[in-house]
Amino acid sequence: MGHLQNFNLFYTTSLVRYGAKKGVPQLTEENKDIKSLDKDALKKNDSAEQKKGKINFDVDDEIELKAQRKPEGWLGKAIALMAALTALFHIGSLVFYPLDPWVFRTIHVMTLSVLGFLLLPGWTKACKTNPHWSDWLLAAASIVVALYIILNYKVLMFRMGVMPTQMDFYVALAGTILVLEIARRASGWALPILSMVFIAYAFLGPYLPGIFEHRGYSPERFFTYIYGLDGIFSVPINISSKYIILFIIFSSFLTVSGVGKYFVQWAFSVSGHLRGGPAKVAILASALMGTMNGTSAGNAVATGSLTIPLMKRVGYNPRFAAATEAVASTGGQIMPPIMGAGVFIMAEMTGIPYQTLMIAGIIPAILYFASTYFMVDKEASKLGLYGVPRDQLPPLGEVMRRAYMFFPVLILFGMLMMGQSVIKSGFYAILAALVISWLNKDSRMGFAKTLRALEMGAKGAIQLMAVCAAAGIIMGVIALTGIGLKFSSLLLGIAGTSEFLALVFAMLIAIVLGMGMPTTAAYAVAASVVAPGLIQMGIQPLLAHFFVFYFACVSAITPPVALASYAASAISGSDPMKTGYTSFRLGIAAYIVPFMFFYAPEILMNSNLMEIYGYTYVDVAIRAATALIGIFALSSAVQGWYFGSANPWQRALLFAAALLLVTHHTWLDLLGFVILAALWAMNRQKVDKKPETVSSSA
Repeated sequence: MGHLQNFNLFYTTSLVRYGAKKGVPQLTEENKDIKSLDKDALKKNDSAEQKKGKINFDVDDEIELKAQRKPEGWLGKAIALMAALTALFHIGSLVFYPLDPWVFRTIHVMTLSVLGFLLLPGWTKACKTNPHWSDWLLAAASIVVALYIILNYKVLMFRMGVMPTQMDFYVALAGTILVLEIARRASGWALPILSMVFIAYAFLGPYLPGIFEHRGYSPERFFTYIYGLDGIFSVPINISSKYIILFIIFSSFLTVSGVGKYFVQWAFSVSGHLRGGPAKVAILASALMGTMNGTSAGNAVATGSLTIPLMKRVGYNPRFAAATEAVASTGGQIMPPIMGAGVFIMAEMTGIPYQTLMIAGIIPAILYFASTYFMVDKEASKLGLYGVPRDQLPPLGEVMRRAYMFFPVLILFGMLMMGQSVIKSGFYAILAALVISWLNKDSRMGFAKTLRALEMGAKGAIQLMAVCAAAGIIMGVIALTGIGLKFSSLLLGIAGTSEFLALVFAMLIAIVLGMGMPTTAAYAVAASVVAPGLIQMGIQPLLAHFFVFYFACVSAITPPVALASYAASAISGSDPMKTGYTSFRLGIAAYIVPFMFFYAPEILMNSNLMEIYGYTYVDVAIRAATALIGIFALSSAVQGWYFGSANPWQRALLFAAALLLVTHHTWLDLLGFVILAALWAMNRQKVDKKPETVSSSA
């Protein structure tokens, strides 16, 4: 917990405190340092467990809201009703009665800010039930600022940032401060501090050297520009108000309708009995739930509260268990169809249709999760671990008979693939979840449960609205000062003619800018700074933005500020920093796959790239297959296990084979295959000799 507090990550801290104390089944400490587990001992443990009844495989789907206050009495009911009406307003405006964009975005920020100030404590020792008087003051200020914009937006469109009045300036200054404060409460200090650095840059420009110099701006012009459609209400808030909140509401409907619970049960039923089963469950469950969740850390806590203790139970050490959950939860951000909502910002910034981006993300996501699966399977092989006994898991037949629970997600995916709008697809998916709930009497959504789902949706959107608004400040400064273009020139100058060197610099910048921030904000900021430079070098926009997007995502498992790893470590009881380094090792494929976008663009399955680079769908299949084998080789090298224990020089050869197999050249692929075949033959020969040795010694 010390590491979390050092970074002042209030949101994550609150989640992991809850997970460590309340949301996690309490297990004995004797499994903490287990390196291997005897099968008979496991069966004895399971028999004892069975006497107490089967394991409860339910995940606390509301654990992400545990950081929020729980107001009591009439106040709690009033806030719950306001949250439900907020969600209902967004659905109504998006689907049936569209408003002016600035008005709609202003109401979006205002309603969620009011909820945020009332529900998110402003300091550690603040009351956990009822708001402080200062919270009411900030909520009232949010309403006043919003009303000023709504009542005057037609004239403000022409004078904000150009010829503002004194009152315009005061309102914009107050609105900017409110955004910084709600972002601090929702996600910690990282993003507000970065935003304030950019704000300071706008005023210090005349005194800075070299390319960082600019003529500077008056406070009146700067703040009225920032608190407009080019700053706080720009692309991130546009996406937050149109798409992110809609899919968070969809996620809450899945939770209340029992679909989210079914996803976890399905994952346990399908893979819980396998070698090291709970780790493989974590991968499947986090992929299904994480794609609809905009925060890696939040997903790590939600699913990790169940999977991490079970991973420890079957023999994984606490650090590895936490790292597995962190890596799997981070992968949910790159998993189609929703991809943690960051893909919507990409679609808006690039002009590339969402459906194209969703298809482009399929093979990279498969490679990412396949790598994680190989990692945990090889760890289980090394330790000789077993899964959870079948009789303690949800019966496979019963679970598969309820496969109709996947219907809402299939509706969403199918409508998107048919070219329907994202909003329409999301709305029908919500309705499908509502209908599906009536097929099971235990989860039928009547009026009360529907209101609960709407309430959870609005409350769950607070954090992402806050970080999107703060990211808008940074994007506004970049657009106003032109630092993005200057930075692109600097990137080109440093990289020279080496595209690989430019990509390495872009990777480091995206990771650093993304540390301590949710995926949506991390990508929005990194893309504004880095992507233009890559595109200017001649790299296709789809490749450049996907490259930045992936590294903005993996910043959640990259030390020293690995939010998802820290959140998971609080549940497992492992050291946060060591868990971060283990997460980095397990997720190593995520640092290689983005380079494959550039060197083997076939894996993005994009028709425009197919025309540019002259490849066919046969090439796509070949490249995906060789990349998958390369990922297997990489996992073997990292884990030191390739059909048996691998010594250092074998691991080096496995790593070399992995690099050869993820390239674009057929001859290099063949060389990689030869290396793997030779190593397999050597290990097979070693295994075959073991019985003879035993026999002769006998």
